[in-house]
Amino acid sequence: MVTEAASRPPHDLPGLDPRFSRVAAVPGSGLDAGLTRDWHYLDNGDELARLGVPIAGTILAVHGNPTWSYYWRELLTQTLHAAEDGAEAGAAAPVWRVIAVDQLDMGFSERTGIHRPLAQRVADLSAFTEALSLDGPVISLGHDWGGVVSLGWAVDHTERLTGVMLLNTAVHHETGKPIPAPLRLARARGMLAASTVRTPAFLETTLALTSEPLDPAVKDAYRAPYRAAARRGGIGGFVADIPVDANHESYSELDRIATAVAELDLPALMLWGPRDPIFSDYYLDDLIERLPHANVHRFEGAGHLVAEDVPYADFVLTWLGDNAASLASPGSDAASPSPSPRAAIAAASAASDDSSFVPLWHNLDERADDTATAVIDMSTRGNRGPQQVSWRQLSDRVNRIAAGLTAIGVRKGQRVSLLVPPGPTLTAVVYACLRIGAVIVVADAGLGVKGLTRAVRGSWPDFVIGEAPGLIAARTLGWPGVRISTAQLPKVSAATLGVSYSLRDLITLGANTPLPAEPRSGDDAAILFTSGSTGPAKGVVYRHGQLSALRDVLASHFEVTSDTGLVTGFAPFALLGPALGTRSVTPEMDVSAPRTLTARAVAAAVEASGASMVFLSPAAILNVVATAGDLTAHDRSELDRVRSFLSTGAPIGAELLVSVGTIMPNATAHSPYGMTECLLVTDITLDGIRAAAGGMHTGVCVGKPIGENQLRISALDEHGAATGAPSTEPGVLGEIVVSAPHLKDHYDRLWLTDREAARETTVETDAAASAAASDATDAPAAPSARWHRTGDVGRLDELGRLWVEGRLPHVIVTSTGPIAPVGAEQDVESVSAVRRAAVVGVGPHQLRQAVAVVETVSPTRRPGLASPELTAAVRESTTLPLVAVLAVPELPTDIRHNSKIDRSRLSVWAERLLAGGKPTAP
Repeated sequence: MVTEAASRPPHDLPGLDPRFSRVAAVPGSGLDAGLTRDWHYLDNGDELARLGVPIAGTILAVHGNPTWSYYWRELLTQTLHAAEDGAEAGAAAPVWRVIAVDQLDMGFSERTGIHRPLAQRVADLSAFTEALSLDGPVISLGHDWGGVVSLGWAVDHTERLTGVMLLNTAVHHETGKPIPAPLRLARARGMLAASTVRTPAFLETTLALTSEPLDPAVKDAYRAPYRAAARRGGIGGFVADIPVDANHESYSELDRIATAVAELDLPALMLWGPRDPIFSDYYLDDLIERLPHANVHRFEGAGHLVAEDVPYADFVLTWLGDNAASLASPGSDAASPSPSPRAAIAAASAASDDSSFVPLWHNLDERADDTATAVIDMSTRGNRGPQQVSWRQLSDRVNRIAAGLTAIGVRKGQRVSLLVPPGPTLTAVVYACLRIGAVIVVADAGLGVKGLTRAVRGSWPDFVIGEAPGLIAARTLGWPGVRISTAQLPKVSAATLGVSYSLRDLITLGANTPLPAEPRSGDDAAILFTSGSTGPAKGVVYRHGQLSALRDVLASHFEVTSDTGLVTGFAPFALLGPALGTRSVTPEMDVSAPRTLTARAVAAAVEASGASMVFLSPAAILNVVATAGDLTAHDRSELDRVRSFLSTGAPIGAELLVSVGTIMPNATAHSPYGMTECLLVTDITLDGIRAAAGGMHTGVCVGKPIGENQLRISALDEHGAATGAPSTEPGVLGEIVVSAPHLKDHYDRLWLTDREAARETTVETDAAASAAASDATDAPAAPSARWHRTGDVGRLDELGRLWVEGRLPHVIVTSTGPIAPVGAEQDVESVSAVRRAAVVGVGPHQLRQAVAVVETVSPTRRPGLASPELTAAVRESTTLPLVAVLAVPELPTDIRHNSKIDRSRLSVWAERLLAGGKPTAP
């Protein structure tokens, strides 16, 4: 047996305070009974004691393979800095001591020379904490296989435990499912010793699993304990100890831990790097099922070494502060974890009387015997013409699919990803899923393959229902979920795509299957992904009650009846026809590219349905207006019947609404304001926009809140941050904050984003604010009303109308204060030669200068400085000082939201160009 005593790391490792280094002699247990083992660990406890600050408890941090306690250096340092700041201020709040161990045979702890299976490693950690007399409260923290070991300790010491924190790890692996490829390779015959012990290959591969290459000095610090093969035995031992099946010696211990973890009713935090080839979202999904109350955040772009990719220590300290009360007392008598806002809402819903809740499918049930047309699909895919489905047919199909889904094991709360274009099939599948309590996952095909992959993998659905293109993508890109095809596929094709069922199979299988109880208002219903135009698409979670509230505000405000009829060229509203009890039609178009919608296609949809209301996105509107010349006299007579027109997705100006008015002359034009998180917030008509014009306000006027919706503005400070208390004071530039009955519940697996976007605030009561508020804004709100920070900036005017002036990241912070871009852009677009404009900032923060980037009516051939004549005209149009005017052939925009100019991209491009860079396209 080869042993080597514990030692201490070098004093010059980057980011590691040598004062934290400790060595302890620990009496062994299990295989080490009668022996003493030397452990190296990092501990900031003595430094905290020196400062005299109160200690809240201890974080017991356990590294994985092949790292060591160095992995936790930032947390050790930041908790000490927090204590120093508190001591200096003379009002020190309790801080957490951090102990980060080097597991035996790892880091700078003793090399024991014996194989240490999982049960032994859990016993080792228990022996270590006993030797240190570590009492509660204790929060366990683990990463990689250290996560399993830390949870093993946690479930064995619940009397001391007060919370658990995890970075990429796993506690369960499905029988028969291959372990991740990198681990299979490392464990292959003849490879284990060569890749993990005799060479540093496994170590070097792990150190490459970051979003950006590690600093060479940091890499070398991770290598420090493993310079020689004799010191790498633990790396190979950990890989060999992976329980690949039930016959493995550590399988029963892993199963014991996994089962016990599900019984923990304590605060939990999971910080996850989804670009991990070992611990994928498959393992995160399992952990969430076991700890459903956990706060979870997935960091898009982060990998296996998530602590090196993101400032995890900041987020840990934030979480500790948020949960201070429930983390104070360990053991079974401790208070339950403070529920998150969504958990609190769910609990309240479960306990409340649902008698007033009207589910989304109520009108579909009411018209189950009606032979009138419910849904029309104008698509000519597969050379088939328009398809009409009656209320009776739709209701019957919904119930049959719902029964079939139940028959194959789809249960309430399970996720079903829908890769089906709008039309009767998607409508039937959506309502079938909602009826049985399954959670639909809807991601716009316009996100592209990369965006869709992020969305589907991030939501980790249990089932996927799709047409052939979606199923091919799911197979090729390894998307999760049992696959169901909308059409019956040939056996070879089904096998190739991994399809288990078709919708026809479901209808057959569910013939004698009763439907389950209906979901409640507080149950999750849908995950809708944002456009991704301002960063990675986010999954927005709606509960059943919120979807029903959306239906109700839409029906009430726009006076939708069974005779109204909807033409829906905007995907989110394409599914609301049955909920509203009125027929709906999807016009002929590529729904992933709204610019493909033509004026003639809208006319044909109106004719087929007799609809009097039309919903279109801004991108679709532009092409409808552009193709208006193709309309025949018959087309125009059909469009005369339209009584309401809505531009949904982004606010648009009066000129475009006027253009639409020439196509639908009898329609009242509306430009509602909303976002995926709250699909309808305010509304304004063309007449309202005209009435608002000509005043002192800038931006796009989007009207007043509708229904019970409320608005507030959080004022921007000199740094451009929204730090002001949300208020209704007129004229204040700030972030728009909204509240509504149909406001989304939360973001899926994005705890930090949720925390930033959600506000619980009291409504101001001072007379000035009340006098300034509109009737809708003036409505009192409960102190615990849910609020959402939209990321948009704007102002309220004296009449309570909202003026949108851009996005928060696009605010130009100058030496004299923050400036929103939209007002200046409107000025620039008044120049006859300018088609569209973007105003962006260049230079250092708080000293930024404004630059106008214009797309001209007569397109410029090459990007660069605008002509002297155009520059002079643009500068004369606005009071904002412009350091330059640049012209481009086309402004970059998001394909689904043509009005959303990519100002961040333009800012980087303009700064590079003005610094002497090549005049390439932005």
